[in-house]
Amino acid sequence: MEKLKKLLTLIAIGIILIGLSGCGSRMNIMSAPPVKGSGYVTTIHKLLVEIPKPKEKIPVAVYKFRDETGQYKSGNNGGNSISTAVTQGATSILIKALEDSGWFLPLERENLGDLLQERRIIIQMQRKYLKKPYPQILPPLLYAGVIFEGGIIGYDSDVVTGGAGAKYFGLGGSVQYRIDRVTIYLRVVSVKTGAILKSVQETKVILSKEIRGSFFRYVRFNQLLEAEAGISVNEPVEMAVQEAIEKAVLDIIIEGVKSGLWQPANYKKFKEFLKKVHYQP
Repeated sequence: MEKLKKLLTLIAIGIILIGLSGCGSRMNIMSAPPVKGSGYVTTIHKLLVEIPKPKEKIPVAVYKFRDETGQYKSGNNGGNSISTAVTQGATSILIKALEDSGWFLPLERENLGDLLQERRIIIQMQRKYLKKPYPQILPPLLYAGVIFEGGIIGYDSDVVTGGAGAKYFGLGGSVQYRIDRVTIYLRVVSVKTGAILKSVQETKVILSKEIRGSFFRYVRFNQLLEAEAGISVNEPVEMAVQEAIEKAVLDIIIEGVKSGLWQPANYKKFKEFLKKVHYQP
C-alpha cells in the first residue's frame, strides 16, 4: 500500500513537471518583453532578415491585407465578445515583413489619399508664394511592379483539446491544453498583366495551456489544510499571425527566385542559405 501511495504521488508530481517543461519554451517567448524598438522576434523573422539580398529592391504595393474570418473572441460565459479574434493590423505586419526582408520596397497605398493631398498642398503653396516660376520640387511617385494581396482566411478554435491529471491522498495535479489555428493567404499580382504570379497559404497553430496543482490533508480531526496553485499560458494571436505572414513572404521570395521572377545578388550565397537552414517551402 505504501509503495502504491508513493507511486501515485510521483505520477502526480511528474504530470505537473511535464506540463511545465512542455510549455517552457512558449512561456519564455510570451513572458519575455519584446526587444526595445523591434517588437517580438520570431524564428521565421530571423531567417527573413538573414536571407541573401537581391540585385535590386522590387517596388511593391499593399492596399489591404484583410481579416476575412469574421470571427470574434469567445467570452468566458460561452458567448462572443465584441473584440475580433485576430488582429486588424495585418496590413502593417505584412509591410514590415516585406521591408525587413530587404527584397522589397513597400510603397504607401493604404492611405494614398492622405499622401496625394499633402502633395497638392505643397504645389499650391509654391504657386501662391513664389514670385518667380516655381521649380519642380516634387518628383513623380514611384509605381509598383507587383501588388501583394490576400488576407487572414481562417481562424479555427479548439482544433485539439485535451489534458491529463492524477490525484491521490490529497496531492494532485493536472494539465489541460487547447490548440487553435490561424490561416493566411498571400498572392503576388503583376501590375502590367494582372496575372497572379505566385500564391502561398500558411497555417500557424496557437497553443494555450493550463497547469494546476492541489494539496489537501486533515492536519487534525476537524481541521483541513488545502492549497491550490495554477498557471495559464495563452500564445498571443498577433504573434501567430506575424509568424504566418513572415513565413509566407519567405516562401514568396524563394519560389520567386526558383521561377525567375526576381534574382538574388549572389546565387551561390542564396543556395548556401537554403542548405544551411534546411528550408522546405
